[in-house]
Amino acid sequence: MNTPCIICVAITGSLPTKASNPAVPVTVSEQIESTHAAFEAGATICHAHVRNADETPSSDPEKFARLKEGLEKHCPGMIIQFSTGGRSGAGETRGGMLSLSPDMASLSVGSNNFPTRVYENPPDLVDWLAAQMLEHGVKPEIEAFDLSHILKAKDMADKGQLAGTPYVQFVMGVKNAMPVDRDVFDYYIHTVRRLFGADAPWCAAGIGAQQFTLNDWAISLGGHARTGLEDNVRLDRDTLAPSNAALVTRAAQLCEKYERPVADWRQARAILGLKEIAT
Repeated sequence: MNTPCIICVAITGSLPTKASNPAVPVTVSEQIESTHAAFEAGATICHAHVRNADETPSSDPEKFARLKEGLEKHCPGMIIQFSTGGRSGAGETRGGMLSLSPDMASLSVGSNNFPTRVYENPPDLVDWLAAQMLEHGVKPEIEAFDLSHILKAKDMADKGQLAGTPYVQFVMGVKNAMPVDRDVFDYYIHTVRRLFGADAPWCAAGIGAQQFTLNDWAISLGGHARTGLEDNVRLDRDTLAPSNAALVTRAAQLCEKYERPVADWRQARAILGLKEIAT
């Protein structure tokens, strides 16, 4: 298998703090520095959240703007993907940064349980976020926490709410949501190929200790992989990950194991149907 593998690095998220791992980048300058190292290690998508000074989640468009500017300067060509997740804000504040026209943004198209709450994605908000992405030329990454979310993406694509072939990411290992189950994983792949075509790109993300498992499954089966401190702060039970770059390096080593080249940013943009840019 020689299809290049896109590595996405989820640098910060909404939950990990420096108390859980000092390497978690919180300030915009820390995020830029951490992403640059991950970019050099092979990551070509940066999945980004922003934080307040006290490390709590934020959806402040000004912070996103400074982060985008820094990433474009220090990681030229890298795909910038903003999170519209529900831990960072409520209602339409979750999409307040989409007018900045990042390359991509996450889009959760249905609700599900999280460890201590319901992750609410009501239909009217999903429709509004999708419309904002269309308006500002942002490609959504469909975050599938459940099989129904893949089917919902198909429905939205058929209605013209999503441009191009949807890029679906399977999220597994969130407590109270979909556990890491190989039969389910294989059926997710089957469903994406049935609905969107045999060559439709897809990605997978595992939470906590399951990150490596999902990286392995995705890379071995021709998909793309997400890693990073948002989802997992450790290399193993006894060792904190020293950086986002270290987790990217581990994913890149799996690519070598399965004889897949790590996609550079030009290849990643071509695979995902994103615009070419001059650097």
